[in-house]
Amino acid sequence: MGSVLFSYLLFFLTAVDVVLAVSSADGSSDSYRLLRIKSELVDPYGVIENWSEGTNMCTWNGVACSDDKSHIVRLNLTSSGLGGQISQEFAHLTSLRVIDLSDNFLNGTIPPALGELHNLEELLLFSNFLSGEIPSEIGHLRKLQVLRIGANMLTGQLIPEIGKLSELRVLAVAYCQFSGKIPKEIGNLKQLINLDLQQNSLSGPIPEAIGGCKNLQNFAASNNRIDGKIPASIAQLESLEILNLANNSFSGSIPVELSHLSNLMYLNLFGNELEGEIPFELNKLVLVETLDLSNNNLSGTIRLLNTQLKNLETLSLSGNFLTGSIPSNFCLRDSSLSLLILADNKLSGNFPLELLNCTSIRQLDLSGNSFGGMLPRGLDRLESLTDLLLNNNSFTGTIPSEIGNLTNLEDLYLFHNMLSGGIPVEIGKLQRLRELYLYENQLSGSIPRELTNCSSLTSVDFFGNQLSGSIPDNIGRLKNLVILQLRQNELSGPIPSSLGYCRKLQKLALADNKLSGSLPPTFRFLSEMDLITLYNNSLEGPLPESLSLLKNLSKINFSHNKFSGNISPLAGLDSLTALDLTNNSFSGPIPSELALSKNLTRLRLANNFFTGELPSEFGQLEDLRFLDLSFNNLTGNLAPSLAGLKNLGHFLLSSNQFSGEIPTWLGGIEDLGELDLSFNNFTGTVPTELGNSPKLLKLSLSYNRLSGPIPPELGNLTSLNVLNLRRNNLSGSIPSTLQKCQKLYELRLSENNLTGSIPYKLGSLSELQEHERIWELSKASVVGITVAIALTATVICMVLLYIMLRIWCNWRKVTISCSENGGIESKSRQGVNWVYGEEIKSGQYWNTTSLVSSKEKQISKGTCMFNLSVSSSDSTEKPLV
Repeated sequence: MGSVLFSYLLFFLTAVDVVLAVSSADGSSDSYRLLRIKSELVDPYGVIENWSEGTNMCTWNGVACSDDKSHIVRLNLTSSGLGGQISQEFAHLTSLRVIDLSDNFLNGTIPPALGELHNLEELLLFSNFLSGEIPSEIGHLRKLQVLRIGANMLTGQLIPEIGKLSELRVLAVAYCQFSGKIPKEIGNLKQLINLDLQQNSLSGPIPEAIGGCKNLQNFAASNNRIDGKIPASIAQLESLEILNLANNSFSGSIPVELSHLSNLMYLNLFGNELEGEIPFELNKLVLVETLDLSNNNLSGTIRLLNTQLKNLETLSLSGNFLTGSIPSNFCLRDSSLSLLILADNKLSGNFPLELLNCTSIRQLDLSGNSFGGMLPRGLDRLESLTDLLLNNNSFTGTIPSEIGNLTNLEDLYLFHNMLSGGIPVEIGKLQRLRELYLYENQLSGSIPRELTNCSSLTSVDFFGNQLSGSIPDNIGRLKNLVILQLRQNELSGPIPSSLGYCRKLQKLALADNKLSGSLPPTFRFLSEMDLITLYNNSLEGPLPESLSLLKNLSKINFSHNKFSGNISPLAGLDSLTALDLTNNSFSGPIPSELALSKNLTRLRLANNFFTGELPSEFGQLEDLRFLDLSFNNLTGNLAPSLAGLKNLGHFLLSSNQFSGEIPTWLGGIEDLGELDLSFNNFTGTVPTELGNSPKLLKLSLSYNRLSGPIPPELGNLTSLNVLNLRRNNLSGSIPSTLQKCQKLYELRLSENNLTGSIPYKLGSLSELQEHERIWELSKASVVGITVAIALTATVICMVLLYIMLRIWCNWRKVTISCSENGGIESKSRQGVNWVYGEEIKSGQYWNTTSLVSSKEKQISKGTCMFNLSVSSSDSTEKPLV
């Protein structure tokens, strides 16, 4: 009997389900509306695939029904990968209390129809691609407690109708594109706990009405354009625990009233325009754990004390104008202070010993101040330190050996100080050390072998010291090394072969040392190498063929060494952007395979022994901006295909044996700023097309075999500083159009066949140091001038001889007189101390290089021409590292 009753009951329930399913077709049920909503969504992962007629709506994914199973009360489809738009059909699901469509790919606008859902308590649409404005109808949702619509592309203003949502506890609209002011109606939200306005374009002041949000615990409005003063009414938010107003434009002083926020645990005012002193009253924030006032215009002394802020874990005051030092009663011995960041202020004095009481500190940053004196030997009392940043100060003395006791240290920045002495061997005890920056000090001695015990090291930078000796031969033990910067020291000896076993190495800078020997073959293992600079050493020998395996190399500078042989191992590197092999002894032809480095922007091969022609394939290097092949033995014509070098800014081919005519396509290079073809065998005329190069600063075609007139089109080069056409076979008159080159300060036209007079308009070129007589003088004139000079010189010599004889006679009389008076003259000369070498010695501090090439200096040594010395393009080029 019981089994029969159970069968009837099962049949009845099944029938009810069928009835409910069939009723979905009547156009009024929630299931019908959900199916309409489904039709407007894109469901790539089949999350709502089981939404179908003939099944119970309450079993559908994401759907929660009322107790009587007749209506939907919750819809949760978060993180379902859904696309499409939010349907207007939601307006008919009036029993809905929660809609969660967050973290999907929904687009379109927020439908105003959602304002019909008068029972809605939570609306979560964040992390989608919704656009448009917030519909004012949202203000009708009087039961709404949570509104989270951030991380979308919403625009417009925060509508004042939000102030009607009297039950609202969470308002999160961060990471959108809202603009305009924060509406004062926000102050009506008495139940509001969380207000998140971050990462928008809100402007104007925070309304004083904010003080009406009495229950507010979290208030974040960072990364907007909010300005004005921080309202004192914020002090009325007695429940406030988090206040984040970072990266805005707040001005004025920090309100003393903030000290009334007795529950505050997080205060971030970073990146504003606040000024004045830090209120001492902030020490009343006894619960605060994080306090960030950095990157403002605060002045005065540090007035915050860890002895009162006993829960303080992070204090950042960097990027202000704070003066003085650390207060003597700053730190508790049992404090929780973990991060202390005081960088980029005007703090001074010796290392603040008060900090040694802050034994819980993990990160200490005093960089960018004016601290001086010696580093204390008691630094190891900060046994929890993981990051120590003391760079950009004026610390002197040695690095204390006790630093080796900071066994938790991961990052040590001591660069740009005046530290001297050696690198302590105790650094080798720092097994966790990852970054070691000691550059720009006065450190001396050798690099300790013990450094290679720091197996976690990723970056080592000792640039700009006085380190000597060899690079440790066991440096290959640093298996995690990514950056090794030893440039500008006095290191000698070979590059250790073990360096090739630092297989993670990406940047190697050994330039400006005294290294010798050849490149180790183990370099073939450095497959991740991106940059290598070895310039200004004495390295020699051919390049290892294995360099061709380093496919990630982008910048190579081997200039000013003694390398020889061919450069084929460097040809065809896909990632190469800059190659500088200047001043070596490389020979043979320039490999055409260099053109395979499509990203090449700088190629400098000057001062070598390259032969053959300039490869026509170079025309494929469309990004090349600097090409210097001067001082080699290159021959041939400039191929038409080189016209592809459309982005060249510097084209330097001087002191080779190029021949043929100067190509007209050079005038089509818009960014060309320097063209030097001097000391070659170019023939033909000066192309008129060169007048089409508006950015040309230097044009040197001297010492060739050019003929014909000077093109008047050169007057279009209004940016030109240097024009050198000397020692050619140019004829005709000097074009008056050159007077338009008002920035010209060097003009060389001598040793040509020019005729006529110098155009008087050239006198307007005020930048010229002197004006050379450019026309060719007749033989009679030359003889006349020579005779006149000789006669003048003879007269001057006769006069000087007469004067010297008179001086000698007087000197004899004085000498006899002085000797008779007991040597008074010799005593008086003791205070003069004339040292004739001083004038010559002082000249070594002048690092001027004439724009004239070294060959031209030798030829024109006796001429009286433009003697102004200026820095050449080479001397102004910065090294790759």
